[in-house]
Amino acid sequence: MALKKENPPGIVIYPIRVEAPTTPDESPPPLPVIPRGSLVVVEGRSPIWRYGFALHALHGSPAAAIAFYDPGIGAVVVESHDARFRQGQIVDITLR
Repeated sequence: MALKKENPPGIVIYPIRVEAPTTPDESPPPLPVIPRGSLVVVEGRSPIWRYGFALHALHGSPAAAIAFYDPGIGAVVVESHDARFRQGQIVDITLR
């Protein structure tokens, strides 16, 4: 039996998935606890504007970088304030 791959330490998953149609007046879920220096990965099937709202909310957080999860390639870094991460970098993660 194969062991499940674990994400490296310092990765926080922020799910913003919606199960039904939604409108822009419905905010994304509250931010998770974000330890300083973490990579936050935003994931879930959701309208593009909801991803924009999430990015805006995360901008002032203690995260070192923010990535959006693309099921075809992995977590793509879209914003970084840390030399460990660069925009466009793909981070291999596992969603549970």
